[in-house]
Amino acid sequence: MASQVFSADPLDTSDATSAPAFSPLYQQIKGLILQALQSGEWKPGEGIPSEMELAARYRVSQGTVRKAIDELASHHLLIRRQGKGTFVATHAEQQVQYRFLKLMPDLGDPKSEGPAQRKIIDCKRLRANADIARALAIRSGDAVLQVRRVLSFAGSPTILEDLWLPGTPFKGLTAERLSEYDGPMYALFETEFGVRMVKAEEKIKAVMPDSAQCKLLEIKANTPLLSVERLAYTYNDTPMELRRGFYVTDTHHYHNDLN
Repeated sequence: MASQVFSADPLDTSDATSAPAFSPLYQQIKGLILQALQSGEWKPGEGIPSEMELAARYRVSQGTVRKAIDELASHHLLIRRQGKGTFVATHAEQQVQYRFLKLMPDLGDPKSEGPAQRKIIDCKRLRANADIARALAIRSGDAVLQVRRVLSFAGSPTILEDLWLPGTPFKGLTAERLSEYDGPMYALFETEFGVRMVKAEEKIKAVMPDSAQCKLLEIKANTPLLSVERLAYTYNDTPMELRRGFYVTDTHHYHNDLN
C-alpha cells in the first residue's frame, strides 16, 4: 500500500481519498488502519507494524499514530501487549471472549463457571422476511441462515438464542460445524468465514415465555425471562447478525460496565 501524506491543516483537501478535511489527523490515520483491518492486511491475532513503521508509512508523527491506536484499542479492535507490540484483537482471546456476553453468574465469574454447554437445536437456510431483511440491510427474500441453540451452565439450560445471518458470507455453515467447534461462535465466524464482529447494539426487556421456550429452557410458564435482541456489526457498520436471546436469571444477572 502506497504511503499517503496528511496535513494537520483542517482546510487541506488535497487528498481526496482521506477522511473529510475537518477530521483530526489521528482520526484519518485511524480510518486508514481500519481499512487495513477490513481488507485483511493484518489478520486477527497477528501483530501490526510498530508505531514507528506506521508513522513512516503514513508520514505522520508517532504521537498521531499512537492516539489512533489507543482509540482502536479502547474499542477492542486492537490489543496492546507489554513488551510485545500491538495485535489485532480476536474473539479467540480470553479477554475478548466475554466482550459480548453480559450474563454473569450471581456467584463467581464467567471464568470460574467455565464455558457454556451448547446444544444446536436447528440450523437452516431460508428467505429473509421484511423485519430480518431490514435489520441485516439486505433485500426481503434474500437467503439467510437461522440458528437456534441452547446454552447451559452446570447442566441447567440458561440461554435460548435465535440467530439470523446473511446467507452469502456464511455459505457452508452447518449445524454439524457449529456443534463441533469448541471455541466461541464469533471466533468461528472470524477464522472460517472472515467475518469479525466489532460492535453490537442491544435492546433489553422482560417477557414471559411461550410454550416452546418453556420446553427448551425447562422452566415453568410463570418464569420471567430477560429478552435481549442484539444486532452485531462488522467493519464499516455493516450488520452481520441479528440475535434474539431469552435468558433465565434465577442464578445469573445481566452485567454491563458503563464507561
